[in-house]
Amino acid sequence: MSARNDTPFHGAEDHAGHDEHGGAAHGSRRGYVIGFVLSVLLTAPAFALVMTGVIADPRITAGIVTALAAVQIVVHMVYFLHMNSKSESGWTLMALIFTAIIVLIAIAGSLWVMFNMNLNMMPQGMMDAM
Repeated sequence: MSARNDTPFHGAEDHAGHDEHGGAAHGSRRGYVIGFVLSVLLTAPAFALVMTGVIADPRITAGIVTALAAVQIVVHMVYFLHMNSKSESGWTLMALIFTAIIVLIAIAGSLWVMFNMNLNMMPQGMMDAM
C-alpha cells in the first residue's frame, strides 16, 4: 500500500454525508419566517411598553422587557443560529451553557464586590485625619 492509501483524505467524498454525522442542520425558509415572525411579536410589545409608558412603574416595565428579550434570545438561537442538542453532537449547546455559567459568575461576583464595597472602605473621619 502506498502512503496515499494509508492516510485519510478529507475530500469532497468524505463530506458528502457530513450532516448525518453531527453536522449542523441548515434552516428552511419556513423556519426563518417563523423565527422572524416570533422576533417581531416579541419586539413590538417591548417597544410599545417603553414608548407609551402604559405601566407607571419603570421596574415592572424593565422586568417585562428583560423577559421578552430573554425569550427572543432563545428564538434567535433556535431559528437563526440552529443551536440544539443535535447540532455538532451537542458541543454548541455545551459551549453555550459553559459561556452562560462564566457570564453569570462574572456578573454575580461583580455585584457582590460592588455591594460590599462600602463595608470595606475606610470611614470618612479616618480619611480626614490622614
